[in-house]
Amino acid sequence: MFSFRTTPIWDQPDLVLKSGKIGILCNQTAWHPENGEYIFETFYKKGNLKRVFMPEHGLFAELQDQQKLDNTDVYNNLGLDKCEFVSLYGSSEESLFAQKNKLEDLDALIIELQDVGCRYYTFNTTIYNLFKTLKKFSINLSVYIVDRLNPAGRQVEGTMLEKEYSSFIGIEGVLHRHGLTIGEFSYLMYNELNAKFPLHIISYQAHLYNKDLLPWSISPSPNFPGLFTSHFYSGQCLWEGTNISEGRGTTRPFELFGAPYLDQLLSYNSKNNYNNWNSESNPIYDSSVYLRWTKFIPVFHKYANQICYGFQIHPLPGTTYHSLAHNLRIIKFVHSNIHEFKFLEGVYEAGNDKSAIELLVGDSLILAYLKNDTVEWEQIKEHIKVEEQKWIRKTKKVLLYQDPLFRCK
Repeated sequence: MFSFRTTPIWDQPDLVLKSGKIGILCNQTAWHPENGEYIFETFYKKGNLKRVFMPEHGLFAELQDQQKLDNTDVYNNLGLDKCEFVSLYGSSEESLFAQKNKLEDLDALIIELQDVGCRYYTFNTTIYNLFKTLKKFSINLSVYIVDRLNPAGRQVEGTMLEKEYSSFIGIEGVLHRHGLTIGEFSYLMYNELNAKFPLHIISYQAHLYNKDLLPWSISPSPNFPGLFTSHFYSGQCLWEGTNISEGRGTTRPFELFGAPYLDQLLSYNSKNNYNNWNSESNPIYDSSVYLRWTKFIPVFHKYANQICYGFQIHPLPGTTYHSLAHNLRIIKFVHSNIHEFKFLEGVYEAGNDKSAIELLVGDSLILAYLKNDTVEWEQIKEHIKVEEQKWIRKTKKVLLYQDPLFRCK
C-alpha cells in the first residue's frame, strides 16, 4: 500500500501514529521551525516514541566520514527517558540491519533525513537496506517518509551503477546524480523490491522548513557546508578514490581539491601557451565555472597540516554545471600530467574487493577512460548522455512533483 500525503506528519490521522509504538530514523536536519524542536522531541511528547535510529555521522552530524558509532550512551542526556537509541552505522551495517527485533516491536517507523542528490551519500542506502530487512522478514511495519527538497535540484548526471560495483556507497542501477527527492528515491526502491509493507510519503510542501530554512540551512553532514556543495559533489567526490585531497579538513570540502605535489602545475599554462586555467582552449576549462588556483592546509584527513596546491571551483550564476563530466576530465588531465598522482588501491569496504575509485565511478567504460588512453572523451560523453536519458525514463513513474528531471546538455 502506498500513499502520498500533503499535511504535516504530526497531523496525520492514522491510529498507528496516535497510539502505536513509534520508531524514528533521523538526524539533526529533522528540526522544525513550526514548533522549534526536533521530530523525535515532538513524538516523545506524544508519549509513544520507543526508538530513535541514526544514520552515518550520528544524531547531530558530530562524527566524521566512516567513523563508526557502536556506543549510543552519549545520547542518554537528551531527556528522552526510556527511549532507545540505535546506530545504523556501527562496526557492521549489515549485522545491525539484520537485528529485525528492533523493528518487529514497532507499529510505525518515521524517516526524516536530508539527502544531497548523489548516490555516494549513504542515507539512501540506509533506507534501502532497511526496506530489504522489512521485506526479507515480512515485517508489516507502516513507514512514513517525511520528504525533503533535493538541494542538487532536478538535474541528473552520470551513468547507472553496474552490479559488480554495488556497495554501501552505491545501489545498483542508480545514477551518480539522481535528481530525486528522498521520498521519490524511497518510492523507487520500494517498487524495485516489490515491497508490500505500507509506505506513506509526506510532501515536502507540507512543512515550513522548505520555505523558511531551505534544504542547506542545516548541514546534513560535517563535510557538507553549503548550497554549492551539492552541485559539486557528484564530481568532486571522485577525488576520494585518489591521493588528491577533496578538501576534507578545510572549511570548503568538495569545493577545494589539491595535493602538495600539484605545485608542478604552477608553470603548466606558461609552458603550454595558455593564458590561464579558464581559457577556452585549456584542457580543464568548463564554461559553467571558474577554476581559481590556490593553496590550502587541511587540519585533518589527507595531507593534514601540509600545504596543498590546487583549485577552488566557483559557479557562474544562471548556468547548469555537469560536475561529474568536468571532474572526469580534470582527473584524466592530472593522471596524464603528474607522475605522483595515484588511484588509491586496496579494498574500500569490508567484504568487497573493489577500490574506492571503482565503487564511486561504478562504470567499467568510465574507469577505462580514467586509467588508460584507449577510450576517448567523446565516447564517454555519448555514453553518459544515453545513460541519463535511460534514467529519466526509468524514474518518471515515481515522480511526485511537477518539476521534471533534466540533463545538462
